[in-house]
Amino acid sequence: MKKFFYLGALGLILFEIADIYFIMPMPGSQQMESIGLAYFLYKWRWAIRAVFGGLMIAGFPAAFKGSKIFSLLLVAAAGAVVYNANFVMAADAMFRQPENLRFAAGAESAVDTGRLVLGVEYGGEAKAYPIQFIGYHHQVFDTVGGKPVIVTYCTVCRTGRVFEPVVNGKTETFRLVGMDHFNAMFEDKTTKSWWRQVNGEAIAGKLTGAVLPEMPSSQMVLGRWLRMYPATRIMQPDPAFAAEYDSLANYEAGRRKGALTRRDTVPWAEKAWVVGVATDREAKAYDWVALEKERIIYDRLGSLPIALVLAGDNKSFTVLQRAGEDQRFTLQNDTLFTPDGSYNLVGKSHDPAIPDLKKLNASQEYWHSWRTFHPATAKY
Repeated sequence: MKKFFYLGALGLILFEIADIYFIMPMPGSQQMESIGLAYFLYKWRWAIRAVFGGLMIAGFPAAFKGSKIFSLLLVAAAGAVVYNANFVMAADAMFRQPENLRFAAGAESAVDTGRLVLGVEYGGEAKAYPIQFIGYHHQVFDTVGGKPVIVTYCTVCRTGRVFEPVVNGKTETFRLVGMDHFNAMFEDKTTKSWWRQVNGEAIAGKLTGAVLPEMPSSQMVLGRWLRMYPATRIMQPDPAFAAEYDSLANYEAGRRKGALTRRDTVPWAEKAWVVGVATDREAKAYDWVALEKERIIYDRLGSLPIALVLAGDNKSFTVLQRAGEDQRFTLQNDTLFTPDGSYNLVGKSHDPAIPDLKKLNASQEYWHSWRTFHPATAKY
């Protein structure tokens, strides 16, 4: 009978390690096509635990009789692994949601106007979410212009996305469950399906293949966003997470040294920055160093004439659909001038008689991330 105890203890320890291995950034785990196995282990976790726990209970008297100290040490080891896997290393235990989600107007804000933000405007309301904060939280639930939104960021992919958290016609809540191919994954509360942060697609569970609607957003320096939207409400730091925010103080500038969040300045290296733009049919990546040199890149994405524009701060960027193949811009003080009129960085015309330019959703992203989730991407 004591063999049952040893088999149960070993099985429980190995299961708990495997349950987090495939969905956390551990050696080799994120290069594997393992989402199916990871979800299976998660879905049946209580049944698996019950089997191994039952074996331990059945065999414990015999094991204890044979070796009291060793059997107790093994119980303690199994308990420690279970505790750490579920309460210490679990993604939503490491990266918690704000306890006090608070916003302030520009004049009252405690956020440096030189910080990068994800800016969202809808229904006449504008809000700004500092990357330093949402990079830790990974997701923030809010409303903009009366519409529910989930503002997300994955520091390992350098991806910021804003979605409508609507599943089957109802507003849904999500928790951070782990990552797949280095991209954060969220689990919805109702169906327990797993969703990718990079594109809002469900990749495991009942809703596999469903996609969350993406909201337009802009990655810009807060000061520039405020000049376009002076009434912006800005997410404020939650005092409960001051240490976590401080740990990301140098992230947006690309000065971190860790393997997961460093920056490569050599074009097309794994951790090189790119701007990725995609339509339903095509995707293209533009090296950030090239954009820094050219400032404005004119190109076509399929049939669309587009322009990538980098502001003078070397941080704020936009991608606009040009009015025609021949349209060219001169950038001065965050304003795009043409012979016929002028526009701000999100394509809003300063002349009511001239139509706005369409702003395309685009992201500054690590090359390894864009390439992984857009395998057919072209390179500029």
